[in-house]
Amino acid sequence: MISPDFITALISTFSLVSLAEIGDKSQLVCMVLATRYRHWPVLLAAALAFAMLNILAVAFGSSIAAWIPASVLAGIVAAMFLAFGIQALRAGDKDQDIKVQEKSNHGVFVTTFLMILVSEFGDKTQIAVAGLSTSFSAFPVWIGATVALILISALGIWAGKALTGRVPLHWLHRASGLLFLVFGGLAAYQCIHTIVELSS
Repeated sequence: MISPDFITALISTFSLVSLAEIGDKSQLVCMVLATRYRHWPVLLAAALAFAMLNILAVAFGSSIAAWIPASVLAGIVAAMFLAFGIQALRAGDKDQDIKVQEKSNHGVFVTTFLMILVSEFGDKTQIAVAGLSTSFSAFPVWIGATVALILISALGIWAGKALTGRVPLHWLHRASGLLFLVFGGLAAYQCIHTIVELSS
């Protein structure tokens, strides 16, 4: 039976990553590649890249959670999410210029995989996944993040142009920024609560 904590971690991660990635560079990379190549190799390569990146993220987050005090860790996560939220709100109107260079020596699968791996490594989403895995179990965080990234990539491949034509990107960025701020506020509350418990 799936526990409530599992569902909470899954939904929280899925929601945060989905909003953060709409209109982000990985979605735009998939959109551009899909206009030049077949859709399925692009999507499968992106899925594999995201799965590997999220494994690294949750492994890192879970490992640092084992040796950093809970109050310090919650404070770091709060500051990180608040910074991401402010950055997303401030970057609302900025256009992202994604340039894709065709590589004749690589197949579409390898090309997509390498582009996603390089563009997303150390990105705010991967860091956010690492941060979430310090508070939630690693497995539901990995599932939620990976499914969200795959779905957003598919949206970029098949319906991204229609979505970005009807919904301004700056509104999507602001929505993700607000969600980051909410998570940052929750982490800050957890930090204060932990410090109060330790001092009492």
